[in-house]
Amino acid sequence: MHLDILNHGYRPGTKLMFALIRLFSGQPLPDAAKLTFYRSDFYGNPAKEFTHEALRGPSDWSVGDRELMAAYVSKLNQSAFCVGAHTATASLAYQDGPRVAAVLDDLESASIDEPLRATLRMLGKLIRDGHVDADDLREVLAAGVSPQQVKDALAVCTAFNTTSRLADAFGFELLTPKGYEAGAKYLLKRGYR
Repeated sequence: MHLDILNHGYRPGTKLMFALIRLFSGQPLPDAAKLTFYRSDFYGNPAKEFTHEALRGPSDWSVGDRELMAAYVSKLNQSAFCVGAHTATASLAYQDGPRVAAVLDDLESASIDEPLRATLRMLGKLIRDGHVDADDLREVLAAGVSPQQVKDALAVCTAFNTTSRLADAFGFELLTPKGYEAGAKYLLKRGYR
């Protein structure tokens, strides 16, 4: 159920910006972006900063890797909007849509490096069970993942565990393939701020 609140309650300048984005992009502003402008001091600005740092800040994980983590977490949370958005963004970042689709279809048989696979396994356990333990972390570290990469992956997981749940709570409208592609291009060019 789409909550109508995402279509109202904005200042005139914000409404004008939404109209200009639609005019120049040919696409409506996604509900995820609208949510960050609704009561931006309460949720939007802190969420944008945290998500930008997690997905575009310094990291040994590539942008494609972190976008794939976002898509994977969203898939496990069964958030259709976030899966679509971050599958498109990871595919564009990697320039390899089939690789992204393979990971989301079957992590164990997908052709990816073991450090990324071990990290996605850990994130999957965290989403499914609500916790990871020392053995899980040892397994990820033994696969060649650094402690900082674990922290970076957990930040991505936190951002998209929250965002995918909000997407479903607010009933974010799904985009067309062109809409997801336009959003992916924007996210790769400008990030989450």
